[in-house]
Amino acid sequence: MVEGGIQTSRSAPATLHDVAREAGVSLATASRSLNGSTRKVNEEYRKRVLEAAARLDYSPNLSAQAVARGTTTTVALLVADIADPYFSSIAAGVVAEADTARLIVTMAATERDPERELELVRTLRGQRPRVMILAGSRPTTDPTEGALGEELRAYERSGGLVVLISRNELDLRTVLVENLSGAEALARELVGIGYRRFAVITGGEGLRTAADRVEGFRAGLAATGGELRDGDVIRAAFTRDGGYDGMRRLIERGLGDIELVFAANDVMAVGALSAVRDAGLTPGTDVAVAGFDDIPTVRDVTPALTTVRVPLEELGRRALRLALGDADAADEGAVRTEVVLRESTPRRD
Repeated sequence: MVEGGIQTSRSAPATLHDVAREAGVSLATASRSLNGSTRKVNEEYRKRVLEAAARLDYSPNLSAQAVARGTTTTVALLVADIADPYFSSIAAGVVAEADTARLIVTMAATERDPERELELVRTLRGQRPRVMILAGSRPTTDPTEGALGEELRAYERSGGLVVLISRNELDLRTVLVENLSGAEALARELVGIGYRRFAVITGGEGLRTAADRVEGFRAGLAATGGELRDGDVIRAAFTRDGGYDGMRRLIERGLGDIELVFAANDVMAVGALSAVRDAGLTPGTDVAVAGFDDIPTVRDVTPALTTVRVPLEELGRRALRLALGDADAADEGAVRTEVVLRESTPRRD
């Protein structure tokens, strides 16, 4: 190329061959060092390769890698709601585990819409992530479930890896959560500290996670003498605002002899606490409130929230380990939950 009478040239971008030659290693070692291979590379060689790549300003061709290997070095994580601390905590665990495997996480929100979830899975298949993790609970009556299962199985046949979190609705690898038994244990504990009359605020009809938690809570009350009338089960959005609306409705119609309200997740419980205060009542004194998940913020609300602890970051870590073939992750069984009693449910006896 001639500019102003002076001959200039632009060097071609560095290739993987150039990096290997510069580092004094084989092409295979350079490739494994740079491309997130699960095969172990000598640390000294890996360091030499990374330094050579930096000197040469080498940038891997991710599209070419995906074609050659059938996958990229990405993990696709689908959650119901990115703003929900339950899902952001799971995402933190996935990201932390991905760092150790030298993988990159991309995230999308289904907004609890089965059609959107199916569309996202179809789109992601074309991007060839190495792993796809689905963290959102689906409805009990889901018209897209058959199509979703087929998409995910086709993705696995092409070399991808799928993991579900919470429930195994599609007969695929799953990290199970003890939603039912955790809610049952909570009900038993609450009756044990003196509560007898309960109400529940839960998600809309048919949401599997919410249904499991309500079923477990009912079972715990039935076993210990607690009372929950059908009319005291309030359905609202599975969000903070849904919890606020559900508690407002309970208060406006009159709490009567209801002593404690169980919200089927913590963000709903936080909304319920706000509704109690806005009605001029004192949470924990005029009516007790409990939740489920133990998201980080519930330790700092006033009063601190009684809940069922789910190790959310570990849930995310285990999901990725399971996808990548970690034998221990496969053998660990359901993620155990733990009842945590705090000031929102003071002892009554």
